[in-house]
Amino acid sequence: MSRHDDDTWDITEGVGATALTVARARAAESDAHCPLYTDPYAHFFIEAAAESGWQPAFTEETLAHIGKADDQVLARMKTMAAYIASRTKYLDEFFTTAGANGLDQVVILAAGLDTRAWRLPWISGTTIYELDQPKVLEFKEQVLRRHNARPATAYVSVPVDLRHDWPQALQQSGFDASRPTVWCAEGLLPYLSARDQDLLFERIDELSAEGSRLAVEAFGRDFYSPELMERRRERMAQARQAAADAGIDEIPDTAALWYIEARTDVADWLTDRDWEVETIDAPDLMEHYQRPPADPDVVPDTTFVAASKI
Repeated sequence: MSRHDDDTWDITEGVGATALTVARARAAESDAHCPLYTDPYAHFFIEAAAESGWQPAFTEETLAHIGKADDQVLARMKTMAAYIASRTKYLDEFFTTAGANGLDQVVILAAGLDTRAWRLPWISGTTIYELDQPKVLEFKEQVLRRHNARPATAYVSVPVDLRHDWPQALQQSGFDASRPTVWCAEGLLPYLSARDQDLLFERIDELSAEGSRLAVEAFGRDFYSPELMERRRERMAQARQAAADAGIDEIPDTAALWYIEARTDVADWLTDRDWEVETIDAPDLMEHYQRPPADPDVVPDTTFVAASKI
């Protein structure tokens, strides 16, 4: 699926399908012997998507075959699963810490199949706003209703494209820009153009009262470099060959959905606008949560940014 301005998607196609991939990773972590977190809803999404005809590229059986065909490919997959587990835990703690400090207005951008509104403990009076494509949020809410899942606090769905006038949609849904807000942008930025990324943070800054907090999975200066992109293409070709040897006809190429262009450094941008910024790079984050990479060369060139508006 090629990208273009104003493109849209359902949960099983294009950018939407990446949410299912993350849900599978969260389900696998929840089933692990000593998980960093538990997401009791992740399996529901995978089952519902499969009922509608979606076929995951990898299952336990096919992963076993891939491991026999190419142990390097399997090591890379394990590294990405460990990365997603560490990222999820980091942001879980970001939210609960913000709540412990009295912040009770939360906005999750490009929420996808995130279930923090259902599975995390929230302080009394918290309202969570989730923004994403209409069909993605509709799928999530239908699945959770089917399983009688109830949000742990007040929840507001805001179906809107983040490239459009989402601040207006958010404020029309009850958001109060005069109150401190907890913001989160996870797994989002490569799917925005550099122009739309800048606009996203300009809008967040405008809507953030003093004391607001923001967590961002930011992508390093080299993430979009020709050298790293070529290495990703080589790894993808190797993965496709291993998958073919395991009987899998096709695996998705997430990088084909990215906007490959240089962009603003998030930490610098926020610092210049009087946000107090802390950062941790992906390898250090994984070490912190004792999820060492099976293949260190595959750890994404990402930095996790936690910022407070002062």
